[in-house]
Amino acid sequence: MLKVGDAAPEITLRTDTGEEFRLSDLLGQRVVLYFYPKADTPGCTTEACEFRDQIGDFAAKDVEVVGVSPDRPAAQAKFKQKYSLPFTLLADEYKAAAEAFGVWKEKSMYGRVSMGIERTTFVIGPDGRIQKIYAKVKAEGHAAAVLEEL
Repeated sequence: MLKVGDAAPEITLRTDTGEEFRLSDLLGQRVVLYFYPKADTPGCTTEACEFRDQIGDFAAKDVEVVGVSPDRPAAQAKFKQKYSLPFTLLADEYKAAAEAFGVWKEKSMYGRVSMGIERTTFVIGPDGRIQKIYAKVKAEGHAAAVLEEL
């Protein structure tokens, strides 16, 4: 499991527009990298829209917001367009980023066990090191909590 002070794993994924994204391209910037289970579901929509609504405040602090889920690029694009999300969404179809960041975990719901994303946010410093980890995030109010601590 990653901890504060560790170097953020390098990830290369497709964006909601199908372009290649490398986390290392954001070196020199602070990044809020948030992992969510599935685009266009209630909790994930709440979380994304709260980041959207406060994007100006994140930008004022020179912070780049990036969302990651196991959805395909087309699903990310549809989600982004539907809710006018002004930040990059990454398609982690093969769960490589989720596994590298340690958020692909066994989950239990209604007695059924399955693998999935544990909603988690990482604040990554300009040096590429993890500054803060928010594990087992509750979607509502999360963006404001992250912003407050930046």
